[in-house]
Amino acid sequence: MKEGSYISQPNRTLRIYALLFMLFIYLPLFIIPVFSFNSGLYVKFPLESFTFDWYFALLDREPVFAALGNSVRVGLTVSILSTVIAVFAAKAIARNRLPGSGPILGVIMLPLVVPGIIFGVALLILMSRLGVPLSLYTVTLGHIVVCLPFAIATLLPRFEGFDLSMEEASADLGENGWFTFWRITFPIVAPGIVASLLMCFTISFDEFIMAFFLGGTNATLPMYIWGQLRFPTQFPSMLALSTLILAASFVFIFLGLWIGRIGMTTTTKGEMSK
Repeated sequence: MKEGSYISQPNRTLRIYALLFMLFIYLPLFIIPVFSFNSGLYVKFPLESFTFDWYFALLDREPVFAALGNSVRVGLTVSILSTVIAVFAAKAIARNRLPGSGPILGVIMLPLVVPGIIFGVALLILMSRLGVPLSLYTVTLGHIVVCLPFAIATLLPRFEGFDLSMEEASADLGENGWFTFWRITFPIVAPGIVASLLMCFTISFDEFIMAFFLGGTNATLPMYIWGQLRFPTQFPSMLALSTLILAASFVFIFLGLWIGRIGMTTTTKGEMSK
């Protein structure tokens, strides 16, 4: 065997574990689309018959489209603001040896480990103390708190693996920092930015806890679904709506992960001997 090379052997035990883990996590989710096509009102086996009626019933509901519009507006705003903040934060963390950068990064990443209900209650108390009325703006603020760690985690590897010599060459040719960023830095980190936008939009679109505590009279889509679950006759339609949200979320997340890997350097498995 050549020096520095190795043969990767498949780990059957690890593959079985990964398969069982995926089944444990994702199998319950498939119950939702299965029963969304059931003609009966109740979730039970066997299914009565196959139907698309619950999906077509959503087209006649104005509150669904109103809630959808609210979620889209909030999601777009959150994804743009979170990504813009994360670009400069990730660049500062990766490029500069700031005193206390470790604890600062830990504080930024707290929403990843602290239960969302804690932040929801804290922001609700803060808004009430400041006299800020609850609305889609307060929901947007809460969603930024949730999405910012994901945006930074997505963009940080881009800046850590960035070749600084390209920016230095741009500076040597007389470009200032702003034009260097737009002509050199931005195109290289663009896949990470797109991935951050998609991920933040999906997280904001699906987020419920912040919308529950900080939402006003204009409900987002998750809040609308929560309100309709009180009525048994609306349950099948909510299963259909949840199925559409689930499918869209999977598409956005997988697309974001795929785009985020574009241009990333990969380690070689072996070296060529002379």
